[in-house]
Amino acid sequence: MQTLELAPKQKRPKGEVCCEPVVYPDIERAQAERMAEVAKALGDPVRMQLVDVLRKHAGKVCVCELVPLFDLSQPTVSHHLKKLRDAGIVGSERRGLWAYYYVKTEAMKEISTWLS
Repeated sequence: MQTLELAPKQKRPKGEVCCEPVVYPDIERAQAERMAEVAKALGDPVRMQLVDVLRKHAGKVCVCELVPLFDLSQPTVSHHLKKLRDAGIVGSERRGLWAYYYVKTEAMKEISTWLS
């Protein structure tokens, strides 16, 4: 049987690391912040469903077509779309009174590539 020698706990000097890291992040801080913004925007079930509808549609979808899909008011759906737009996940185009939305594929590719 091997006996272990116990030493009293000692405080490390400030700034001294406890051990060498085993792995390092593959993504830079700026990219991590960008992907965290996308993930945060997608962290709402309604927003996930909105992106799902938009990515399945071949073109641009009018907000007036999206509202009936949810038990939400038009301003609430527009709020969710704004959050997705601010995160760079969807884009929009104004035509008269209505806004038409579409998924920005480059935003989805970035997070998809990182996850795989």
